[in-house]
Amino acid sequence: MASVFVQADDFSGAAEVGYCFVGHGLTAQVLLTPGPAHTGQTHDGGTSFAGTVAGTTAADAVVADTHSRGLSPADAEARVKDAFSGPEASAAQVLFKKMDSLWRGNISAETAALAALGYHVVVAGALPQLQRTVRAGRPFVAGSPLAEADLWQAEASAPPADIPSLLRPEEPESVHSLGLDAVRSSRVPSLLDQMLDGRPALVVADGETTADLEQVVDALLELGFTAGGRRIVLVGTGGAADVLAERLGAHSARNAQSVAAADATTAEPQEAERPVLAVVGSASGTAQKQLARLEAEGFRVVRLHPLYAGAKDAYAPQLAQVSADLRAGHRVAITLAAAKVDPSGSARIVQALSAFAAQAAKVTPTDLILTGGETAREVLDAVGRSSLVPLAAVQHGAVLSRADDGTLVGTKPGSFGDDLALLQLYDEIRERRSAPAPANTLPRKTSEEFGATMTDSATKNQPLPYVAVTMGDGAGIGPEVIVPAVLDAGILAECRPVVVGDALRLRQAAETLGVEVDIQAVQDVEDAVFTPGRVNVIDLALLPEDLAWGQLSPVAGHAAYEYIRVASELAMAGKVQAICTAPLNKEALHAAGHIYPGHTELLAHLTGTEEVSMMLSTPKIRVIHVTTHIGLMDAIRKINPDLVERTIRRGHEALVRAGIPNPKIGVCAINPHAGENGLFGQGEEAEKIEPGVKAAQADGINAVGPLPADTLFFLAGRGDYDLVVAMYHDQGHGPVKVLGIEAGVNITVGLPVIRTSVDHGTAFDIAGKNIADSRSMVEALHQAAEMATRPAVAV
Repeated sequence: MASVFVQADDFSGAAEVGYCFVGHGLTAQVLLTPGPAHTGQTHDGGTSFAGTVAGTTAADAVVADTHSRGLSPADAEARVKDAFSGPEASAAQVLFKKMDSLWRGNISAETAALAALGYHVVVAGALPQLQRTVRAGRPFVAGSPLAEADLWQAEASAPPADIPSLLRPEEPESVHSLGLDAVRSSRVPSLLDQMLDGRPALVVADGETTADLEQVVDALLELGFTAGGRRIVLVGTGGAADVLAERLGAHSARNAQSVAAADATTAEPQEAERPVLAVVGSASGTAQKQLARLEAEGFRVVRLHPLYAGAKDAYAPQLAQVSADLRAGHRVAITLAAAKVDPSGSARIVQALSAFAAQAAKVTPTDLILTGGETAREVLDAVGRSSLVPLAAVQHGAVLSRADDGTLVGTKPGSFGDDLALLQLYDEIRERRSAPAPANTLPRKTSEEFGATMTDSATKNQPLPYVAVTMGDGAGIGPEVIVPAVLDAGILAECRPVVVGDALRLRQAAETLGVEVDIQAVQDVEDAVFTPGRVNVIDLALLPEDLAWGQLSPVAGHAAYEYIRVASELAMAGKVQAICTAPLNKEALHAAGHIYPGHTELLAHLTGTEEVSMMLSTPKIRVIHVTTHIGLMDAIRKINPDLVERTIRRGHEALVRAGIPNPKIGVCAINPHAGENGLFGQGEEAEKIEPGVKAAQADGINAVGPLPADTLFFLAGRGDYDLVVAMYHDQGHGPVKVLGIEAGVNITVGLPVIRTSVDHGTAFDIAGKNIADSRSMVEALHQAAEMATRPAVAV
């Protein structure tokens, strides 16, 4: 019988934990249960786990994926009860429940299931490798509360503010807490023994480091995973699982039979190289960048629009093509054709994507690369796989396994890993298919150390980009949106932001916001130190301490100019890879003697760039402008085929840099109904726009138009187009501000450096009142980081 029984609520988590044990010299098997091949009913109406583990007793660790993350709480509770009531759990010496490091899923219902079975539960939910910690019973990411991080955007509910209220919302006071001081003391075993006495108890342990997790695991091992006459289930992340596996592996008395079993898991039967099908079920920027790497390696990418998910034969032409490609031995990747997915339709979309992949994979033996635990499990169920053996981990959470029929399966959570994660999984598959695996070694780990952070690998090979964040007009809301944005955990995982502005004004903004923050002046970007709660600022000290909020000031206008000038110099010197700008006030700028229409023209002047384009980007739509800050009559006179073509090209190249390899671009007409064959206007579409579109098409750019603007924006808003080319300022700005100004971003395309900005003004009327919305600044930083990872091309 297995010495460890693990339950996970999704497949990528199950594979991650399984490899923890394999990586420390133990054997492991991942079971997909309940699946389509075993759906017997339990006493309480669930699906049966018993009987699905036949033949698995040789493994040291059995990991059961109950596929319960997306179920109703009642169904998830039933599946966990069933799993922990089975023979493998009953016979195991150690019980472990894998939880999501962002506290998603049915963790409350599933821990309640353990209590109902009579188990004590100890929750150690930190994942230090990804800066996900627990302090005073509250979840944090990179030093900021999880509730303030933008990491639950695909979830239908809000992130938890504290863990006891999440686990036992009816009686949070019943949850015992093991604070950091206690965790780091020598009394952890005795404290747990006291807490876990009598009826089933629930303990939440704080943790910030791997050493904290070791303290908890060591205490439970000392107690023999029992207290007060009851067994204890450890609930934890992959970080806790790795510590547990290391401890058990180090102290395990391995006999020749178990060593032989370990060897058997590493050497898959050799056969001809198979085609590979990658399924990228996540629309996140991380996943799309990873997909772009696969495409560069020769994968054919097929994009399925989520709008048609579930419709009969909606994807029949694409399925026929993918099936033919796989039969021919080609590499194919399928993904979604939309940047954002409505969380309410995510289950339907995952099922449609998985069914498509399964039908394609059945035409010929095919190895798989699957992102996202739900997507991975749906595909594996659909192709009839029921168990897997973990073989290797190329990055944290990115695991290669062998299915029971010999299929190699690479999996990873959608948001995990650097740009190379999927490519490394593909390389691992290709290597294992081309040469026999050594029969006397443990599976190879391609990352230097299992458990490295997502950004460790990227930092070794491709450092996070520096982004200069200009403070804008200090009398406006710029300082108030910058402080929370540069503290955002997601942003700190993508880039290294350094503010160019006034440290005093940032401190005043932080005080207005009620945020405790360490604002430190630095001389240069190389002096910046990135720790949770710290803001680095190149302090120009140009603003007086008594500068009024919300009032026009030439002093603030001149300071805004200087912030841009210094940021431009840093960019041209190669010290920063992108610029992200807070809003300036044009009237204040002009009052200070700097006569420019706005940021776009100022940056073009400072960088010596003759022509640039303004692109607005929101979660629903992207728009690039042929003309911007000129009158309507002047704009129509200025539009010509060459300018239209150059604008299309700049938009195309910007989206390719952002990870959309072949963007579909719609080009607006000038007149209503695109001129209605000469009924409206003076033939501007045929004279000024059509030749530019055709020139772009001739070079392989997927551009369509000119199209009626009202129709085009409707189609783009539902995801049919990746980019809209607007002819003049208000034609593009109006729809963008209706469809998502709060998270809108202004991108200057064509500069020798990436520049993004918020898509709003200085908002003098709300400045200094703690009501400004920082989402647009967060998104602007995100897009600056995303695009800075690729070379900037001046056009």
